[in-house]
Amino acid sequence: MKLTKPFGVLAAAMAVAISLTACSSPSTSDTKVAIGIKFDQPGLGLKEGDTYTGFDVEVAKYVAKELGYTDIEFKETPSAQRETMLQSDQVTMIFATYSITDDRKKKVSFAGPYFVAGQDLLVAADNTDITGPDTLNGKKLCSVVGSTSAQKVKDNFADQVQLKEYDTYSKCVEALASGAIDAVTTDNVILAGFAAQPQYAGKFKVVGKTFSVERYGVGIKKGDTELCTKINTALQKMVSDGAWQKALDDTVGQSGFVPDAAVNPPTPDACS
Repeated sequence: MKLTKPFGVLAAAMAVAISLTACSSPSTSDTKVAIGIKFDQPGLGLKEGDTYTGFDVEVAKYVAKELGYTDIEFKETPSAQRETMLQSDQVTMIFATYSITDDRKKKVSFAGPYFVAGQDLLVAADNTDITGPDTLNGKKLCSVVGSTSAQKVKDNFADQVQLKEYDTYSKCVEALASGAIDAVTTDNVILAGFAAQPQYAGKFKVVGKTFSVERYGVGIKKGDTELCTKINTALQKMVSDGAWQKALDDTVGQSGFVPDAAVNPPTPDACS
């Protein structure tokens, strides 16, 4: 009986030690993360074979590394599916030209923003009729399902515009190339990326008259302020160490696009 108490204390101590060891050693799942991006946006989020390129991709890689992840699984997150994929835990973060809006914040939370763009129009290079959103009456305008871009034009600038929607921007651009539509609308940086693709060289132009402010945030699950704070810290470090500017120059900068320096790089919002 005299051995029972010391043995019990020793066993308890060993159990605590094992528990602490387990907590201090990250599991494989702790170092792997699923991140949502676009697969069809040149300069931002583009998948070619097994390779992922673009500014969103580079920001995602930087943030993931700062958060301690060593293995990234990139998943395609079309505009119409972004909230659902976060809510169902299919992805942990989304870097996919995801504009921060009050309506979206009812369903998900955002870190950032990490970039500020503006809505614009892409038209044929020889087009002289379309000079801004107020010249689109009677024209066919394309955007993607789940985006508010085309409806914004109809509501605020041209109530007689004919709206067309596809599930990806690449299909809108293909329709523009074939003459099936007259213009594509989304953010200027996205349009510039498409216009710079080799197969479209010289065929398109960005009108260059922005009519919105689009603040790209990192989509995360609703209410996760701890993750939001960590992401914002990583984004601020990316700006301060020059990696943000390098990523921009190496991706969308290759198209000749120059972002508005008055609002870029932006300061992240407070997490809530």
